[in-house]
Amino acid sequence: MKKILLVEDDPFLADIYKTRLNSEGFEVVVAEDGEKGLKKLEEGDFDLLVLDLVLPELSGFEILEKIKGNEKFKNLKILALSNLSQKEEIQRALDLGVQKYLIKAYFTPSEVVEEIKKLIK
Repeated sequence: MKKILLVEDDPFLADIYKTRLNSEGFEVVVAEDGEKGLKKLEEGDFDLLVLDLVLPELSGFEILEKIKGNEKFKNLKILALSNLSQKEEIQRALDLGVQKYLIKAYFTPSEVVEEIKKLIK
């Protein structure tokens, strides 16, 4: 079973994604802020990180900066799921190791789950 860490500070969205991903057979761990997300990432063994970029405590960008170049995370797939839609922000996330960048407002939860499935098959 593939294991996903979802770092999302909106409890409603986190619950929707966790429920959908569980029903698709994924194990999902949720962290509601950047600090908890980084701690869970360092302690766990995940196939995919689904990361909001605007978070309390540590931003998604700060998490990406902290794990970039770390051997432990070299096979970790990262999907940024954010409302940040400026070209520079998207490029910065990609430069920091994100494989896929989805703007929340443009995707339904079902579409996000489909993108996740494509990314970690």
